Amino acid sequence: MLRAVRINVSGLVQGVGFCYCTVLSAQKYHIKGYVKNEPDGSVTAVAQGEEEMLAKFITEVKRSPSPVGRVDQYHITDISPDEYTRFSVRY
Repeated sequence: MLRAVRINVSGLVQGVGFCYCTVLSAQKYHIKGYVKNEPDGSVTAVAQGEEEMLAKFITEVKRSPSPVGRVDQYHITDISPDEYTRFSVRY
């Protein structure tokens, strides 16, 4: 079953390769959507995929896919699926 979420994470998540590593995680789990830095220093990811794969992706994002990043807080909201064709970094 297809599920979509918005994940906002804060901590040491900008300037440490967090977005790039999130893209790699998304590719590994066949997740579509995007990730982007926010002006407040947090990072937002919009992700959709099959429930089981999305759960694995969320677990990686909550732990920080970047080896030097650190997630202090996260917030996950269910959203309506969209027609994403890939997972990318938005600027």
